[in-house]
Amino acid sequence: MGWNYSEKTKQLFMDAVQGKPGTHLGEIQDPDGIGEHGSIACGDAMRFTFRVRRDPVDPRRDVITEARYLTFGCTSAIASSEALCAILEEGTYTPIQALKIRNEDIVNFLEGLPAQKIHCSVMGAEALEAAVFNWAQKRGVPVAELGIEPSIHSEDEGRVVCKCFNATEPYLRRKVKELNLRTIPEITSALKAGGACMACHHAPGGLQDILDETWGRAGEGASREPGLLVARDAAPRPGEAELSPYQFSKKVERVVEEYVRPMLRRDGGDVEIVDIKDRLVYCQLRGACHGCAGATMTLKLMVERTLKEQVDDRIRVIEL
Repeated sequence: MGWNYSEKTKQLFMDAVQGKPGTHLGEIQDPDGIGEHGSIACGDAMRFTFRVRRDPVDPRRDVITEARYLTFGCTSAIASSEALCAILEEGTYTPIQALKIRNEDIVNFLEGLPAQKIHCSVMGAEALEAAVFNWAQKRGVPVAELGIEPSIHSEDEGRVVCKCFNATEPYLRRKVKELNLRTIPEITSALKAGGACMACHHAPGGLQDILDETWGRAGEGASREPGLLVARDAAPRPGEAELSPYQFSKKVERVVEEYVRPMLRRDGGDVEIVDIKDRLVYCQLRGACHGCAGATMTLKLMVERTLKEQVDDRIRVIEL
């Protein structure tokens, strides 16, 4: 399946995986705040760290000066993380002010995201909130007085509703209200919950029960507030029919030609497909990308992830 990313999203992603100056992929040593969100098991996870310029009198006037992230995620997860770091560093936020940043701000910075990828911006906002909570604990800031709810960061103790993505009941209830999610497809688009085996959709205490208890029995058909970023009809896309070896190779070639090569060529690079065997795609980087220190990152985080997203998530790219 293909995703219609904005040019800004694609450029932020490409710059990040190539490690260009000014990007934020990495981790701050001895950070003032550290937060994590997501699950490596489900394929989306993020660790967010920041450093502050400490106020000598009042820690609530500390200012975030540097932000970094590590993520196991797709194009939109990396671009969303870049957007969050840029917003923080450009805005001279205190950690408390940073709590006002919402996933809508990240999506706007990226000039839009596909509805099925909104969960990536939610992941960044959640990791930021966890990092601010960690900073407040270290600096002795009374979190209860600042509107941070400590119980939010104990969600792993709650009942797991979606086992595929480890989404708990307290987390789902909070995000359903916060993001005004009214249908199961909207929950899946924004949070990924319910997007795999779907057993949690109508199970007792499952997604539909949470919606009904939050919005009433009309939740499934309730009207939406204007401007919400999650599309009403954003149901998970059904898996495509198995491609023949010929169809598979042609689709890989098309995605590389239409999506991957234009991004590489912007920086004087290129990629050549040498061979395709089953779901293994053998490639060689050309031009400026050949021999680059970030060549392996480019292949894994740009070429392989693009093919996984748009062709088949079982693909592995092998460098020759």
